[in-house]
Amino acid sequence: MEIAKDIEIVDLCLYLRKHRTLILADTHIGYEEALNKGGVLIPRFQFKETMERLRKIIGNVKDVDRIVINGDIKHEFGTISELEWRHTIRLLDFLEEKSKQIILIKGNHDTILGPIARKREVKVVPELKLQDILIVHGDKIVDEKDLKGIKTMIIGHEHPAVTVEDGVREEMYKCFLKGKFLGRELIVQPSFNLVTEGTDVIKEDLLSPFLKQDLSGFECYIVGDKVYSFGELRKFFKYT
Repeated sequence: MEIAKDIEIVDLCLYLRKHRTLILADTHIGYEEALNKGGVLIPRFQFKETMERLRKIIGNVKDVDRIVINGDIKHEFGTISELEWRHTIRLLDFLEEKSKQIILIKGNHDTILGPIARKREVKVVPELKLQDILIVHGDKIVDEKDLKGIKTMIIGHEHPAVTVEDGVREEMYKCFLKGKFLGRELIVQPSFNLVTEGTDVIKEDLLSPFLKQDLSGFECYIVGDKVYSFGELRKFFKYT
């Protein structure tokens, strides 16, 4: 489904047709291990399902020259666990087979990403500009002077989701959001962390400074068995 001109939603990723670029955000490799250490006992299925889902996504997209991970490839802030190291390396090796270039945009969880990036000679940047598109993690506001010539901004960080009710039950789904920021088009990606759906953008406090605004006019695209356009978020307000 096209969310903007030449920008397609492909499951949990965005594909920039003009730039042959696939973007995913917030894989948070090692999240289950962190939960286990905190006493939450859940089975560790995240990495296997992440790889399977990525294989399907890349298999459905032609001409991928560049793959961008928009922040928080790993979960732990102050260390790299053995599992994080092993799984992150395996992910980068897989992506390297599927594209000509991998770029990691530094997220707020990526405080010590350097050793992993250097091991595979992967470029780590604070942001990426592709002509009139700016890709940035979304945990920090971009200075307006750096937005000259930018028409579209793509962020992650927030892990947006919405709760859908049918009168009998309710279920939360990951979603994309599209709205405005400083007069420019803003697209918010859901997380590729498959352990949790994310943050209900209607019912919960939001983290990204890009989203500290009235979101009622933002368009919502839910990711389920396929992508569904749900219109503006104001439709969900009756559930709050």
